[in-house]
Amino acid sequence: MSTLGPDDEWGQPAIEDYGLIGDTRTAALVGPHGSLDWMCVPRFDSQPVFGRLIGGPDAGTFAMGPAGPWPVIERRYRPGTATIETTWAGDGGQLTLTEAMIAEVTGTLLPSTLLVRRLEATGGPMAAVVRFDPRLGDQRQPPRVEHRGSVVVCSWGATALALGCDPATALTMGQTTTVTVTPGRPLTLALAVADRGPLIYVHPGRAWTVLQADQQRWRSWSEAIDPNLPHHDMAQRSLLTLRLLTYSPSGAPVAAPTTSLPEDLGGTRNWDYRFAWPRDASIGVGAFLGSGQVGEARRFLSWLLHASRLERPRLPVLLTLHGRHPRPERELADWPGYADSRPVRVSNGAANQHQLDGYGWVLDAAWLLVSAGHHLYPETWRAMRGFADEVARRWNQPDAGIWEVRGPGAHHVHSKLMAWLALDRALLIAATHRIPARQSHRWRTQRAAIAADVTTRGYNAELGSYTRAYASTDLDAAVLVLPLLDLEPSDSPRVRGTIDAIAHRLSAGGPLLYRYPPGQDHLPGGEGAFLPCSFWLVQALAATGRTTEASDLLDELVGLASPLGLYAEELDPATHHHLGNYRQALTHAALVQALMSLHHAETHAAPGPRATALDCPSPDTPKGATCIETWPPRWFEAG
Repeated sequence: MSTLGPDDEWGQPAIEDYGLIGDTRTAALVGPHGSLDWMCVPRFDSQPVFGRLIGGPDAGTFAMGPAGPWPVIERRYRPGTATIETTWAGDGGQLTLTEAMIAEVTGTLLPSTLLVRRLEATGGPMAAVVRFDPRLGDQRQPPRVEHRGSVVVCSWGATALALGCDPATALTMGQTTTVTVTPGRPLTLALAVADRGPLIYVHPGRAWTVLQADQQRWRSWSEAIDPNLPHHDMAQRSLLTLRLLTYSPSGAPVAAPTTSLPEDLGGTRNWDYRFAWPRDASIGVGAFLGSGQVGEARRFLSWLLHASRLERPRLPVLLTLHGRHPRPERELADWPGYADSRPVRVSNGAANQHQLDGYGWVLDAAWLLVSAGHHLYPETWRAMRGFADEVARRWNQPDAGIWEVRGPGAHHVHSKLMAWLALDRALLIAATHRIPARQSHRWRTQRAAIAADVTTRGYNAELGSYTRAYASTDLDAAVLVLPLLDLEPSDSPRVRGTIDAIAHRLSAGGPLLYRYPPGQDHLPGGEGAFLPCSFWLVQALAATGRTTEASDLLDELVGLASPLGLYAEELDPATHHHLGNYRQALTHAALVQALMSLHHAETHAAPGPRATALDCPSPDTPKGATCIETWPPRWFEAG
């Protein structure tokens, strides 16, 4: 049942019941009852104007929907678009809410953020309600309100909203207005946003026309996605999600559009993910490249080149959308949090950690671009060389690891594996990009040292598996990357044993995995199963020829998506409710890569297109060349 009322009568939806609309600059979470409960302006990482999701009713909401407790009979994205339709059945008819944001505003007199929402009735007149109650930021500040004809203007200094309604309806900010929607005469609202610029009012009728054109652009973009991928609809929805979460002015991919959605309901594991993690973004690059979307990969590397310039050769763990170091993490003491999960946090303290694995992901993304036939720009290659040199210098130091544990550093096995990958990918790129011989020699020497170190100290013979860290008996689901690296043959007993041990010992039931043994991260409370890990297990199974197991596992995971085909970061193993920030870019990128890995494994009898740079021991090796072991084998001249 879904109903709107003057206060908080509808309760708080489950995380997975929210849909996401966006314009590649910001995004909004909308519930099945028609309540828009989260939206930051003008960017993903700005202050919210609708923050009820974690700030309570006083933090602002924008609700449109039926006046009665009518059930949702259908909720979907329009195919190939980012437009959501929600239909309720009521007395004598149906009411449908269509909502989206305009992504393409270049070359037009449109505001950078334009939200369009339309109610349409069928079968007879339908009673509906509208509640427009924006509040700005940490203090949940009410706006200065003006009525300019039928337009409601709300402002806070340099930030302003203009809400237009067609047909003209008297709306009072902060109050619920009841309207009657008749067949053939929809109610359309258009919300324009201005921040440090002119407020551009757009008539709702024109806004609706612009939305139709924007939808066609999304459909054209979606049509380029390989139709042969298994679960094509899920691949398309995930790639659309990743595109929506890419901040178009800079090319920075945001990890999630939300902060402080809990990994443990009622607990303290609440983090701000409205930043760009080079690691997560690099995994997304693989998803985009595999689906033929080269432009997104290029834009990410261009952003990273700009964003990392002040800290190179160190690779920052995370950055703002404009490439700056985040402000110190802080807590909003009087915000109640989602489902009483406190504290609500702004910014993220992990920005100050040393995480070795990120270098491997970034250099792998660069190699994927090169292997697809795209040469790196000289400055980009210089940056990648600097990252490889940093890995060669620091790989033997403890780090915080991929899971950003807020405690002492350790020699994480996954970090060492990714350090090996960083140097290996740098050597692969060097086969087609000129570098000094002493630099490539250093990379080869250190790559061999990492391999010797991690295969000796990272493997536990009694467990028959690689472990989470040196001298540890805990396992780590991130180590499922092992068969994708060719550090060891993918059919070796150690690789297969690691996959089986992780699948068994970190199982959360069904297709779900914990990322490491629960309770082993120095934080109070528990957490859910980590969804990207399950998709990594699909990849690992596919890479080792176990395609039937991989396919069955993938089918189960697809069945756990939200009603709109979306994923958060984690899942409650008992209830299958989604947990953590939502939508989660890492989960969707891992899903796409799992689909591509399974598709390749099922359609190619030969080994996959993995590559590793060898030492060229053959007497037939051209002088000064790097040998690349691929399928089929090939040589690259090293400048």
